[in-house]
Amino acid sequence: MTRGGLLAGAVAVLALAGGGVAAFALTGEAGTPSESASAAPTATAEITRSDLVDSKTVDGTLGYAGRRVLPNQATGTVTRVRAEGTLVRRGGWLYSVDGRPVSLMYGSIPMYRALSSGSDGKDVEQLERNLEALGYETGTVDEYFSWVTARAVREWQDDRNLPETGSVDASQIIIASGAVRIADVAVEKGDRAGQSVVTTTSTKRVVHIDLAASDQQLARLGAKVTLETPSGGTAKGTITAIGTVAEPPAQEGGDSTIDVEVTAEGKLGRLDQAPVTVDLQSERRENVLSVPVEALLALREGGYGVQVVGTGIVAVETGLFASGQVEITGEGLTEGMKVEVPAT
Repeated sequence: MTRGGLLAGAVAVLALAGGGVAAFALTGEAGTPSESASAAPTATAEITRSDLVDSKTVDGTLGYAGRRVLPNQATGTVTRVRAEGTLVRRGGWLYSVDGRPVSLMYGSIPMYRALSSGSDGKDVEQLERNLEALGYETGTVDEYFSWVTARAVREWQDDRNLPETGSVDASQIIIASGAVRIADVAVEKGDRAGQSVVTTTSTKRVVHIDLAASDQQLARLGAKVTLETPSGGTAKGTITAIGTVAEPPAQEGGDSTIDVEVTAEGKLGRLDQAPVTVDLQSERRENVLSVPVEALLALREGGYGVQVVGTGIVAVETGLFASGQVEITGEGLTEGMKVEVPAT
């Protein structure tokens, strides 16, 4: 298309603000700007080459994954509790009832029965693996509770000031998949032990986001994000879960939301339920030419163009819109060229 034809077809300069599109000026006869267009003040901006990223910063809440109210089977008076935030590993005590510690062991099978000489099953093997990891000799680790297993249990009980019965049950041991963090203590020393004494979490740091449903394109499983705390600390994260059901707005006129979970990588402190900001990226274009969005001209015959200083209007194909810039391709366009934009 000739320069004159493009000038005749240019109908407006677009200014994107708050998602709206406004006409800046109209042209007059072919090849000649109208009086209003000629009078409109203009400035210039460079065509740049860089990576273009569509992103948005949203609010999130930093916490820990795997929150669980631990069931309690010990009866009596609570005599010792851990401080909130304490990390408990295999063999460590979670709390004590009547002076007897309730200890943590690792596995996937809960203590649903008492284990003693003659017991047989996967839960026996799980117990033996824990005792062996804690330094007690159980013989061959298998599914049978032998006299050797009973001896190891008595040694373990002696070290923890428990009655040396050689058998164990849920009043002595609670099973978790790994180390836990004390998130909340439901009782104080001197209280009767109820259905639960402590709530725990895993040690995995996660960020929960109530993402507006209209922004759900920003959330992709496996996508990397950047996290920032109010103190200025930063870390990377990965989106590991996205809700499939939109929650209704919290207040009238608000947006529906979807739950998004980010697994944090790196150090973000030990605070629980702390506010963070999350930089989400939905799309990236690498090494592309771009101009400010307001440099675009809508052409009468369709599509867009840009007014290149010293050349005239050049038709362009647009790509990604991000951070006030738009990706463009067009004949003869190179990095560093100047294009006209409305003067501010």
